[in-house]
Amino acid sequence: MDAKQNKTTNEQSKTAAETFTVIGNWKTLSKRLHAKFAQLTESDLKFEIGKEEDLIKRIETRLHKKRDEVIQLLNAAQLVKPHVL
Repeated sequence: MDAKQNKTTNEQSKTAAETFTVIGNWKTLSKRLHAKFAQLTESDLKFEIGKEEDLIKRIETRLHKKRDEVIQLLNAAQLVKPHVL
């Protein structure tokens, strides 16, 4: 990847991270995340509107992942459709 492509990728990641918001039912999403990452505690997954950054930092710390990885996990969890019986 050349410098120009790398810069574009970094800008896209930063933009996505800056605009991250919880979509849908947080209780359902937090259960999904806890099922996938058992080490996440209820405290780690506490969410308050407008405090997305705090949530991201707690998950980063607990999972030992970078900010962009946490945002990707959160976004992926939001995209999962519930199973219909």
